[in-house]
Amino acid sequence: MCGIAGSFGGPGPDCEHIARTLAVMRNRGPNANGEYTADIGGNVLCLLHTRLSIIDLDPRANQPLETDECVLVFNGEIYNFIELRTDLERRGHKFRTASDSEVIVKAYLEFGESCVDHFEGMWAFALHDRRRDVLFLSRDRFGEKPLYHAYWDGVLYFGSEVKFIAALSGRTPVADNVQIRRFLVNGYKSLYKDPNTYLQGISELPAASSAVIYEPDRLQPTRYWRLSYDPVPMTREVAKDEVKALLYRAMEIRLRADVPIAFCLSGGVDSTALASIAALHFGQKLHAFTVIDKDERYNETENVSATVARLGCDHHVVHTSSEGFFDRMEMLIDYHDSPLSTISYYVHSFLSEGIAANGFKVSISGTAADELFTGYYDHYGFWLAEMHERCDFPDLLADWRGSYGAHVQNPLLQDPLAFQKNPEQRGHIYLNRDMFNELLVTPLSEDFSETNYSGNLLRNRMLNELFHESVPVILREDDLKSMLWSVENRSPYLDRALAEFLFSVPAEHLISNGYVKSLL
Repeated sequence: MCGIAGSFGGPGPDCEHIARTLAVMRNRGPNANGEYTADIGGNVLCLLHTRLSIIDLDPRANQPLETDECVLVFNGEIYNFIELRTDLERRGHKFRTASDSEVIVKAYLEFGESCVDHFEGMWAFALHDRRRDVLFLSRDRFGEKPLYHAYWDGVLYFGSEVKFIAALSGRTPVADNVQIRRFLVNGYKSLYKDPNTYLQGISELPAASSAVIYEPDRLQPTRYWRLSYDPVPMTREVAKDEVKALLYRAMEIRLRADVPIAFCLSGGVDSTALASIAALHFGQKLHAFTVIDKDERYNETENVSATVARLGCDHHVVHTSSEGFFDRMEMLIDYHDSPLSTISYYVHSFLSEGIAANGFKVSISGTAADELFTGYYDHYGFWLAEMHERCDFPDLLADWRGSYGAHVQNPLLQDPLAFQKNPEQRGHIYLNRDMFNELLVTPLSEDFSETNYSGNLLRNRMLNELFHESVPVILREDDLKSMLWSVENRSPYLDRALAEFLFSVPAEHLISNGYVKSLL
C-alpha cells in the first residue's frame, strides 16, 4: 500500500511542486519516497511514489521501480505474486527483489497490457513503457485502490487522492455543486453513477479499467473485466462447498505480508467468518480490533466476546468518543476532500487509529459480503419476487414473516410482495429526496437510475450495489480512513474467483429458511 501521483505533458512540474506533493503523500507511504522523470516526445512524464513497506521490506523494493524496459509506481497488493513469480521465472525472467511490484513489471513484459488478467489483488499503478514510450494506467477489478485524473492546460495529472493532483498542478480545484446537491438530496448511493467527483475536472479511472496513453489529452479507459450473472445448475450443498474452498483460498493469499496483520472484528457473520478461517484453518495468531459503542442499541460485546473466546484472539477494544466531535469531523472531511458518506465512518476512524497506534500496518475487513451474499432488507424482497412462481412460495413467505420481516423498519419494504407487485419500485433507496430537495435554492431533478446487468431482479440489484452504489463508497471510505493513519485495508470477499462463482450460483440458493447469506 502506497501513494502514487504523476503528470504527463508540458515541461513537467518544478522541484517545489514535486516536494510539496511528496509531503502531502507522506501518510500513505511514510517509509520511503522517490521520483522519476522522462521526456516523451517533448512531453515530460513525472512519476512520484511514497511507500508503506509491507512486502519485501528491503530498500531494494522502493519505488519508482526501474528496469531497462519499464518504470513503475504502484499502490496496492498483488496477492498471487508468489505463483506469478514462479510462472515468470519458468519463462526466463530474473528478479532482483522479493516484491509484488517487480512481478507487475515482469508480467507486463511477458503479457503486455493483458498482464492485469493474471493479477489477483487490489491495485492502481502507472507504468512507463520505455520501449514504446507510452504510459499505462490500470485499476483493480472492484476499485479497491483509487486512481484520480484531471487534464488541465495540456497536462494530464493523476494520483491516489485528489489533493495530490491539486498539489502537483498548483491549482485549487473548484467544488462541483451538482455532485454536492446529488449527495445532499439522493445520498451516497447516487455518487458513483458516473466517474465524477466533488471537484470539477477531476474524475476517477473506472474500476476494472486500464488506459494506454500516448498523448496527455488521450486518456480513454478500456474495460478489461466484467462480472455478470450466468447461473449454472447446482445443488445448494455443491455451492456451499465451493464457496468455502474459494473463501479459504482468498483468505490464504491475503495473509501474505512481512508485517503483522490486524483483523477488524464486529459481532456480525462477515468479519467473524474471516477471523475464524484465519485462526482455525490457517493457524493465524489473531490480533482483533473492535469498536465498542456505549449506546446499547449498537453494542455487540456479547457476540464479539464469544468469538474472541473461541478463537483465542489478542483482543483490542477501541472506544468511540463524542469529545472533540466537531474537530475530528472537520479533520476527517478535510482529509477526505469531501463530506463523509455516513456518520459510521466517524466511528470507523477510531478503529483505524487504534490499529495504527498498536503498530499494525495491515487490517482485514469484511467489506462487500452484503453485496455478494445478500445482506440487505430489500434483497429478501427481490428474492421473493423471483421465487413467486415456485410451488413452495407460501412457505417462503412464511419464512420471511417468521424471521426477517419482523425487523424491517423501512415502510416501503414491509410488504414482502412489494417487488412482485412493482418490480421497478426503488423509492426505498432515495427515501427522503423530496424533503431534502425542498431545502435547496436549486433543486436536483435527477431520478433514480440503475445499470441493466441482468434480467434477474435480485442479481441486477446486487451488481448495481457492487459497482455503482454501496461498494464504491465503502471502498473509498475504507481506503481514506485507513491511509490517514498509514494502514492498508484488505477485503478478502472481493476476490475475482469467489465473485465469479457466486454469480454463477442460481439465485434460489442465496436465501434459505428465513436467512440471508445462507451460503456464508
